[in-house]
Amino acid sequence: MPDPRRSEVWLVDLGLAAKIRPCLVAGVPAAGPNDRALVTLVAYTTSPRGSDFEVAVPVRFLKPGVFDAQNLVTVPHAKLVRPLGSLTAEQLADVETLIRRWLGL
Repeated sequence: MPDPRRSEVWLVDLGLAAKIRPCLVAGVPAAGPNDRALVTLVAYTTSPRGSDFEVAVPVRFLKPGVFDAQNLVTVPHAKLVRPLGSLTAEQLADVETLIRRWLGL
């Protein structure tokens, strides 16, 4: 079973319509045996729309694109294909800022 951690970017199977794409792990790990094996992610796209909720985070392991704070998904760990790399604390903070704005937090 994969063990995803915040700031990691994983290749994730989001299903037929969304396909397999990179996603940033935004949620915290499950704390105990009664927690569900789920992970909350921010999807990455190479087709930005210019939304105020998109942020470009240049990293060597991704093609040019953006993390889309409007595309938050929660999936079972079984949907995680493989890790691609991690964001720095500063890069993660940029994405978190947009998530908070999108959710009104």
